[in-house]
Amino acid sequence: MSVINIPCDEQKALRQVDVQVLDRAISASLDARRPGATLRDLRLDSCGPFIAAKLREFDVALQAYAGAKAAKKLADTGERARRAGSDLGNAVRQMQQRIETQEQEGQRFFVYDQIIPPSHFTRTLSVRVCYRWRPSLEVEWAHGTITFTYSHDPCPDYSMPAPKRKSSTRQRAQDLQDELWREWEQLMNNGLHSLAEYFRQGGDGAAIPKTFQARTDAFDRRLNNFSCRFWLDLGGGI
Repeated sequence: MSVINIPCDEQKALRQVDVQVLDRAISASLDARRPGATLRDLRLDSCGPFIAAKLREFDVALQAYAGAKAAKKLADTGERARRAGSDLGNAVRQMQQRIETQEQEGQRFFVYDQIIPPSHFTRTLSVRVCYRWRPSLEVEWAHGTITFTYSHDPCPDYSMPAPKRKSSTRQRAQDLQDELWREWEQLMNNGLHSLAEYFRQGGDGAAIPKTFQARTDAFDRRLNNFSCRFWLDLGGGI
């Protein structure tokens, strides 16, 4: 699954959407209180999970609007449907703008976000991220990698009630694997976004370290949004 890059097939589908036609299709669907043929023909469900989710929300809101009878219910569901339609249109515009931004950034750097998770997790987690970069358009691409590591040892959460029954050894092992999967996924997301942010702020790819031990929150010893900001160790930052 792509984390920071829009896949090529989604880009192609998004480019084919005329936002003015989309606005008219949304308006017509609101008037009819059901999705119109023009809206279906735009194939928004091919534009990625974010747009597909907004399309489903609009469809659900239209169904509620269509089923309303009383005046107050009509007003309430109609307002929710209009809001959902506006959210859908804005989402398409936002993703089309992201394509333009991705193209511009892609002239100077690219972070590969297709990362396969390990089949089994230990408390020592790592994510290797590959990238390419160049300081200007006149020079050849340089390639590199950075491996983010994290030792999962959180503070006990005493706010959670103790289980009434002790789980089996097998269940505890599975629960640990599920928890480590979530931690690994967060480490991956943090690492990818951190590396992309570093390049967006004009960071020098030659200064990126080969490995970086993620910083944990001082309170609960877990990852947070700042855990993978490796450039804070580069002597002056970006």
